[in-house]
Amino acid sequence: MPKASVELTNARKEEIINACASLYETMSFKEITIKDIGTATSFTRTSIYNYFQTKEEIFLALLQREYEMWNAKLKEIREQNEKMTRLEFAHALADSLVERKNLLKLMSMNHYDMEENSRLERLIEFKVVYGQSLSEVRNCLNQFFPEMTFQDKQDFIFSFFPFMFGIYPYTVVTEKQREAMKEANVNYVYMSIYEITYAEVKKLLGA
Repeated sequence: MPKASVELTNARKEEIINACASLYETMSFKEITIKDIGTATSFTRTSIYNYFQTKEEIFLALLQREYEMWNAKLKEIREQNEKMTRLEFAHALADSLVERKNLLKLMSMNHYDMEENSRLERLIEFKVVYGQSLSEVRNCLNQFFPEMTFQDKQDFIFSFFPFMFGIYPYTVVTEKQREAMKEANVNYVYMSIYEITYAEVKKLLGA
């Protein structure tokens, strides 16, 4: 494919993903349609099908982009810090997720639907980037905590990544949910993305 065609294809994919991200700020996953996304782009709605076959594929591409940005931040942490204490790393890792609210929201709310309703080739593209996230976290552990055993690092990764799926629903609470908790007399401590992640990383590292 000619370079100009590749650039145009990538630019249009990015415009579609951007439109989806913008709509996701005020609408739910279920509410958003291909028509809505098409209306928010500069080309016809039917043109979207040249790039994505389903709404879920667009959201999966958005999630992939979120992982890519997180990966870049994890790499930056390694490159800018030769050494880190366990508390410093807990702070840096927690801070890296504060900017990735959409990553956490998509993971917790719509992950299964996105994967189930996307073509295999799109899912593979996503899994490659997800695998890079696992590698970036492992690279951080290798660099900052060489004393950790292979099993220690495995335990951290296979505890932290499933934990990420619960960050959004535990930290982003609606007024209706708060009222329900109050009326149910549930003594719940509300925490921010940073606070809950920092506490978990500290515990996993034994800091």
